[in-house]
Amino acid sequence: MNIRTFRIGGIHPEENKLTHEVPTKVAPLPKQAIFPLSQHIGAPAVPIVQKGDKVKVGTKIADAGGFVSAAIFSSVSGTVAKIDTAIDATGYRKPCIFIDVEGDEWEESIDRSDKLELVKDHPEVTPAEIVSRIKEAGVVGMGGACFPTFIKLTPPPTAKAECVIINAVECEPYITADYRLMMEHADEILVGLELLMKGAKVTKGYIGIETNKPKAIELFEEKISNLKSQISNQIEVVPLAQRYPQGGEKQLVDAVIRRQVPAPPAIPVNVGAIVQNVGTAFAVYQAVMKHKPLFERYTTVTGKRLQNPGNYLVRMGTPMQMLIDLCGGMPEGDNKLLAGGPMMGKALTSTEVPICKGTNSVTILSGDDARRKEPQPCIRCAKCVGACPMGLEPYLLAKLSAFKNWEKAEQEDIVSCIECGSCQFTCPAHRPLLDNIRQGKQTVMGIIRARSAKK
Repeated sequence: MNIRTFRIGGIHPEENKLTHEVPTKVAPLPKQAIFPLSQHIGAPAVPIVQKGDKVKVGTKIADAGGFVSAAIFSSVSGTVAKIDTAIDATGYRKPCIFIDVEGDEWEESIDRSDKLELVKDHPEVTPAEIVSRIKEAGVVGMGGACFPTFIKLTPPPTAKAECVIINAVECEPYITADYRLMMEHADEILVGLELLMKGAKVTKGYIGIETNKPKAIELFEEKISNLKSQISNQIEVVPLAQRYPQGGEKQLVDAVIRRQVPAPPAIPVNVGAIVQNVGTAFAVYQAVMKHKPLFERYTTVTGKRLQNPGNYLVRMGTPMQMLIDLCGGMPEGDNKLLAGGPMMGKALTSTEVPICKGTNSVTILSGDDARRKEPQPCIRCAKCVGACPMGLEPYLLAKLSAFKNWEKAEQEDIVSCIECGSCQFTCPAHRPLLDNIRQGKQTVMGIIRARSAKK
């Protein structure tokens, strides 16, 4: 077996995949669902319902607010209670649509059957139709970045796509939502990959899976070998060495096709690759073949002191507290609640934050894991430099950010940081490197945008 990986930096955090072999359960419906209008990169969605309106499961409740934006659909049936603000994963109050749940009535246009629909049986599904249906269904990147999927399939004229890479890596500790999705819906994911390839007009597809998921590698290789069509020769499973942050798209492109994506504004398609998360492939299958908008997702609920950690199929808008209760409630003592995993997840201030399009995990760190160690002076060991998968100098970027030296921070390529946290994880002095770099990156990107606007 030829095992590949990316070439710069990387670390090996403890896996803690506590829910790896826990089958997915369907989460119950909430009494009230909360839909933030910013569940994606880009402009917030614009509400098209108002208080008192009746909606069904799959009813569009907000339109895309610009080109880089995505529509939002109700995951429940009931009555719109209000359009107000609520705390989301950013910790700030943001505009949301609140829906009181009444029954579970779905839009009739959604195909709820289990019949597997194959691309070869639907010649009417042209590349343009695929992109259109993905856009109409509000599908975004399900790995956490939440970039509108249809945009990736329509690259700029200066770039030519040559392949689609499915990110089935799930290198973040604790999270197993993608793994359970792969084990339970491999057929649909393969059709989703075929749709993405057809939509992008490419004839090569890769599925990158780390070797800590041998059952998934075996399952997909078997499924592909059983495909009785030309597509079986066009799709390849790529076993990858276990290494964080291999799920970063630039790292994945390097690992799978040995091409390195230049610094921003370059993106993977500039070297011929379109990267999509495995959950996105599944959502694409449902959107194109089942006319099902994106309103539910696989989510891991986990933590070392949680009584019954598990994987759930969750309707978006469900408060996290409901999922925590399903797993036995919040453990006693000190806890830190994260939307996502321990490396890239956002610490939350409320358990009432709703599950959104990008919520792949609700992680509870307890005891010592919930507390930061006291930072000490930098000992100039350069471990952060060796760990950085982007080839940056994190100690320097953190220092420049702390001293607000934005010009020098931009020169040192702070905008290339992917915020993976490898530097902070590996620092023996427990310096808050990522915290400072993240603040500096946001400021520098704001300066760059302002400069561009003046031109």
